[in-house]
Amino acid sequence: MTQPAKCPKCAGRMEPGFVLDQTYGANLQAEWVDGSPTPTGWTGVKMKGRDRIPVTTYRCERCGYLESFATPT
Repeated sequence: MTQPAKCPKCAGRMEPGFVLDQTYGANLQAEWVDGSPTPTGWTGVKMKGRDRIPVTTYRCERCGYLESFATPT
């Protein structure tokens, strides 16, 4: 995935970044997970056997619009 050159809303410059996922004792990059969430009482959501892809988010410097991509490496 190449960086979007300009914002689809206002044509401003898009800058790369990520959405922070804060958890107990850690700061992580958000990830896309396949399927629907299956709640569990112990860890929150069952994750065994699911595909996970880091999410890259681009932000428009002018209007603040966010556009996210989960591109496998």
